[in-house]
Amino acid sequence: MQNVELQPDQAAQLAETFGLLADPTRLSIVVACMDRELPAGDIADELGLSAALASHHLRLLRAARMLRAERRGKQMIYSMADDCVRNVLRIMIDHLFAPEHGDRHKSADGD
Repeated sequence: MQNVELQPDQAAQLAETFGLLADPTRLSIVVACMDRELPAGDIADELGLSAALASHHLRLLRAARMLRAERRGKQMIYSMADDCVRNVLRIMIDHLFAPEHGDRHKSADGD
């Protein structure tokens, strides 16, 4: 495996990216948009968010270029803008929630 070194500004940028996804609401929004396009109102409804709170999180995710928005009539439609983020999330979801991983996690905790 290749040794990876980051400059301080690169480490800060990487931490900021992971920080955006550390918020459960933002992570849920990104996951909801991983394989489909969704209007902002549907995102808010699906996740039980107010329109204002959904809009706030969507703005941050667009600014980070994780999501893209396209106006269709009066609606803004959101979708994944970054295949790399999609791939990392899929890998982590598969890793954490695969049945065999769950079994190992239980035995490691002594359950």
